[in-house]
This record gives sequence, structure tokens and C-alpha cells, in this order.
Amino acid sequence: MREGWPGVASEPFERVQGYLPFGATELVGALLVLVIGWYLSKVVVRLTGRTVARRIDRPSVTRTVLRGVRAAVLLLTLGVAASILDIGNTQILLSVTVISAVIAVVIAPLVSSFITGIFVLADRPYEIGDMIEIADVGHTGFVEDITIRYTKIFTLENTLLVIPNSEIYTRDVINYSAEDERTRIDVEFEITYESDVDAARRHAERAARSVETVITGGPDIRIGSARYAAAPVCTIESYADSGILLRLSFWVEQPYKRMVARSRVQSAVRERFAELDVEFAYPHRHHVFNAQSGTARIVFDESETADGDSSSAAPSHGESVVSDGNEG
Repeated sequence: MREGWPGVASEPFERVQGYLPFGATELVGALLVLVIGWYLSKVVVRLTGRTVARRIDRPSVTRTVLRGVRAAVLLLTLGVAASILDIGNTQILLSVTVISAVIAVVIAPLVSSFITGIFVLADRPYEIGDMIEIADVGHTGFVEDITIRYTKIFTLENTLLVIPNSEIYTRDVINYSAEDERTRIDVEFEITYESDVDAARRHAERAARSVETVITGGPDIRIGSARYAAAPVCTIESYADSGILLRLSFWVEQPYKRMVARSRVQSAVRERFAELDVEFAYPHRHHVFNAQSGTARIVFDESETADGDSSSAAPSHGESVVSDGNEG
């Protein structure tokens, strides 16, 4: 019984081997070549990485080139393994019809993404490490990686966002780190017409300068042909219905601190205005009643009176009293 075991165990192996165009020795040799090629690709990338990085300033292009080098080594390894197994005859290759179907269904989207990725790398709308914002969806974060097929973004919410290059290339992308990371922030607020406008503007600028993340001064910031003062500036935006609209403009060093800087500046402005003869404006509504106003229903809240006499109670909150002037 035991003597039959080796024969039983070897029979399936021999049956499978009969269908393969190569033997066990060739299979082991091909697998060994694949393993060696896998580790060799890593070694080649490690050896050529510094040289490529010195010649190319852009990290995204450097990573793409190194990925291409590794892919070339792996393809060469696959070619050697295929030659060992004597693969390449028409027995293994797919027919032309099947290849055309695969190209139409699978490869076509990959080719489109590949071409778009080349445009992203060539046009340089953003680079690895830049802070960008996808305007239509409101995602803001730092570019982690750029490949031929997709872009990885670490959002400010500490989440990883992967967007295909074919999609991100058609969207509006705001790059906060393209040339200069310094970012301007505008804060608008209204003060009453009775307030001291000059004092309000002066102390609003001082409030912004008191915040640590705000640039307090220095050379003008140049954007194209325009120049902007680096120090905070408060200007009159317009004369609104409820008050005078002021705009406080200031710059911050790091774009990812915009929300914190905005909040701290607004708090500092409110604290300074509380010590001055400056009041924030808000909408007022004045109701005037005369003989042409007509009549309105009066509702009394007895719970607000101490003795429960509804005749002496005042109208409840939010109710209006309209009289025609002829009632007793």
C-alpha cells in the first residue's frame, strides 16, 4: 500500500507536466530569474536615484523616471524568464481579436490617463509638497505624489485623496505654493456711522500685527506686475445700508494657517474695538405706525405679569401693535 503512494502522488504531476511546453528545471530557473530581477530593479533604482535627482530638479519627474527604470529592469527580467521557458510561439499568444478587445476595454482608459499624466508633469500646475485646493469640491491639502495615472493629496483633515490625472486636469486647481507661500487674507466687517472711522482702521491694523502668524511688515510683496504692502492694511470698502464696510487685508507665511490666522485677527479686532468708541454695525428695522397703518391683532402673555391682570400686560415678544388712531 505504501509502495503505491509515490506513484499515486507523482501521477498528477506527470499529467500536468505533459500539458506544459517546459520542464520542471526550466520553471525553477525562470522563477529564480524573476526573483533576482525583482531585487535587481530595487538596486538599480537605489544606485541611479541620486544621479537622476541631481539632474532633475522636480521630485515628481524624478520619481517617474525611477519608476520607468525599474519597469525596464522588470520587463527585461520577464524577457529572460520567457526565453528560458521558450515562450513566444503562437501556442501561448492570444489571437489578434482578443488583443484588440483587451486594448479597447482595458488599455484605452489607461492610455488616456497616461497621456494626461504626461501633460500634468509637463505643464507643472503643481509639484510634490505644494499646497493646493480643488476649487469645485473644496478639498485642500498637500501633494504627496504625482504619477503617470493619478495624484495623491493629503488633505488638511489628515485624509488621503487619490484623484486620477484625467479628472484633476479638467478641474480648477488653486496652488498656494506655486511661487510664494505667503498668502493674503481679507476680513470684512461693518462699523456704525457714528464710530470713529480713522481710529477703527488704525486699531484694526494694529490688531492684525499683534497676531503671531501675520506678517507685520517688510518689503512689498510682488505678484506679477502688482505690488502689495506686506503690513496689514485696512481700507474703506463701501458705505452700506447699516454701516461703513471696512476690509482688513493681511499676509501669513504658511497657507495652511489661514483659518487660525483669520480667527485670531477677528478676535483681536473685537477686543480692541471694545476699548474704543467703535461699534460693529448690524441691521436695524424701525416700524412706524400712523392713521394709514390699519389694525393688527394684539396678543398678551399673562405669564409675564405679576398679578395676572391681562389688561395691564404688554404685548408679547415679537408682536406688533398697529392702530388706526380712532380706537379708544
